Amino acid sequence: MNEPFPAWLRIHHYVNFLFITLLIRSGIQILMEHPRLYFNDHCTPGSEWLKFTRKSVPTDRLYTSHDDVIATPHWLGLPGGPHRWFGMALDWHFLSVIFWIGNGLIYVGLLFLTGQWHRLIPTSWSIFPDAVATLRDYLSFRMPPEAAFHPYDALQQLAYASTVFLVSPLTIVTGAAMSPALAARYPWYSRLFGGRQGARSIHFLCLVGYLVFLVVHVTMVVVTGFARNMNHIVFGTSDMDLLGIWAGLVAIGLILAVNIVATRVSLSRPRLVQNVTGVLVDGVTRPLLDRMTSRQCYTKDDISPYFWVNGRMPTAPEWIGLYENGFKDYRLEVSGLVEHPMQLSLDEIKAMGKQSQITKHNCIQGWSGVAEWGGLPLDKLLKHCRPLPNARYVVFRSFGEGFEGGLYYDTLDLTHAKHPQTLLAYEMNGHSLPLAHGAPLRLRIETKLGFKMVKWIKTIEFVEDFRHLGEGRGGYDEDKVNFGWYAEI
Repeated sequence: MNEPFPAWLRIHHYVNFLFITLLIRSGIQILMEHPRLYFNDHCTPGSEWLKFTRKSVPTDRLYTSHDDVIATPHWLGLPGGPHRWFGMALDWHFLSVIFWIGNGLIYVGLLFLTGQWHRLIPTSWSIFPDAVATLRDYLSFRMPPEAAFHPYDALQQLAYASTVFLVSPLTIVTGAAMSPALAARYPWYSRLFGGRQGARSIHFLCLVGYLVFLVVHVTMVVVTGFARNMNHIVFGTSDMDLLGIWAGLVAIGLILAVNIVATRVSLSRPRLVQNVTGVLVDGVTRPLLDRMTSRQCYTKDDISPYFWVNGRMPTAPEWIGLYENGFKDYRLEVSGLVEHPMQLSLDEIKAMGKQSQITKHNCIQGWSGVAEWGGLPLDKLLKHCRPLPNARYVVFRSFGEGFEGGLYYDTLDLTHAKHPQTLLAYEMNGHSLPLAHGAPLRLRIETKLGFKMVKWIKTIEFVEDFRHLGEGRGGYDEDKVNFGWYAEI
């Protein structure tokens, strides 16, 4: 088959390359937030099958997952830099994956509508022995005969077919398996991949697969006739002049320019990037995930032997005094748009009812852990304080500070506050809540990422709007690190 590449395929080739570069760069920065890969969901240090850090987790002092972060160079990550820019990496990753999937669906549809599928999909079992023979030629530094490259040799065809129809779908389904909302609603789904960490590891191996494919692909383009190949993919001709090379290099230069602009805009105008990506990403994901409720029901055998710590321990004299007195003087203030403002001691909170659940915690940095939580269902508190009709959100303020200073807080809408597994937890694994995990009281929302689950809760306030709080994004990390408010992916 010597027919030229159609125009739509040539355009797709460069569009796909653009989004792959954005995905790879942002994905590398996301990986470096927790540079350890596991095939278990308890993420115990030392159980990694691969890690990109020389740091060891000390046992003689508090070591948080933030201490494990590796800053990514700006030329490598998107946008690169320390944890401060992690939210930007997530924004670019989720935005790019939407367009990458859309572009891929159009590509696959046109493959079958135009008959171009025969370029990629093998139609004979002979493809496998032919691929072995071709590989033997390459390993012995012999080029296959010229006829083998029309349209592709057997090894190329297998590589293209597996990348398009195996690696790409696997990338998508493992990415979805890391969504806390989806995994909480359908726990069986993440178990298909060995749990969230299994999905994360497979997702990483897909990244490796793309990188290997890109290196081999570019190498083959060069060694099998650079000028002709570039004219094929740029103009759809078999000419041997240099025009295709220069035009192709210009296209690659434009893709590099987009990456540079994406990095610079992220660093100089992060709120703009957050707003634009938020509208598009939330518009796609919210209808799919926002109504999901958790159906997790793990067993005691699933409880993690190690549970990573996140967040900065409170240093306020008020909290230290409460801790030194065993939290006997602790009072949870419930205020705002409610019929019955309340001041509740821990004993009073416990007397209002207890629920125990064994669920999986999903940190936005990538680690996970299973624990048994005991506490007051938030819906029961709502029935006692009775929010007013105009109350739409619940504000949880912490005794602890965020990593850039200032007290930590976050918000939750009333719908999620009423979810059956949303708790004010005061126990963990059958004991009083440990200090590092949020004592005396922390929030559990099992369809959200961990940063929404405020620890060391000081007050709860019911409000109509949260735009007057902080920088108006609905939470500390939403304000300071540009995280998305919905936190379901």
